[in-house]
Parts: sequence; C-alpha cells; structure tokens
Amino acid sequence: MKYLLTLQLDPALIEGMTEDEQNAAFVVGHETFQKTLTESGEFIGTKALAFPADTVTVRVRDGVAQTSAGLFADTGSAFLCGYYLVDCASKERAIEVAALAPEAAFTGIEVREIVYELGAE
Repeated sequence: MKYLLTLQLDPALIEGMTEDEQNAAFVVGHETFQKTLTESGEFIGTKALAFPADTVTVRVRDGVAQTSAGLFADTGSAFLCGYYLVDCASKERAIEVAALAPEAAFTGIEVREIVYELGAE
C-alpha cells in the first residue's frame, strides 16, 4: 500500500539551531532516512517545498483569480515543508517508517494512505 508522509517544520526551530545542528538534524537525517527506505524497497519519491514566505495562495471569487502571499491555512508556526511517498506492507509499517524521519523528533509526520492515483510514478 502506498502512503504519503507529510513533513511539518517550524521556522523558529531552524532559526534556533546552528548551521551544524541543522545539517546534522535535517541534511544528514534525510540522507540516512532515504538510504533506509531505498534499501528496504519502500522508497518511491520525495519533494521538499519552499518556505511560506515564497508561497502564493490563489482563490477564485466571482470568476476572478485573487492572490495573497503566504499559506492557504494559517496553522500556527509549523508548515508543510515536504513529503515522502512510500510503499509499505501495512499502515503499521508506514507509521514505523514515519517515526524514522527527522521531523518526527521535532514536529510531526502525517501518515495518509493513497486511495487514488493517476499519472506517472
């Protein structure tokens, strides 16, 4: 079964870390995480997303597109910073995998089963 693991990040967390701490926690952490998933055969893909300051939200009102700077939903300081697509034998295994991602130690990982998909993997 395929699962989407969404990664949340709090910019204040990054700002409070040295560059070495950031690299150890996230760069090295994700390299290790990706290697583990690749070796287990569960890795499908991953994407990292821009920070909220570089985000634009588009809404159509009365047939006119309107834009606003920032995220669609203000969910506090944490924001969706990326995701992994994995193929795990069970939901329980997807949860185990999510616990290995660096963000699990700082914010949280959302685990969602893919119930429909179209297009290339």
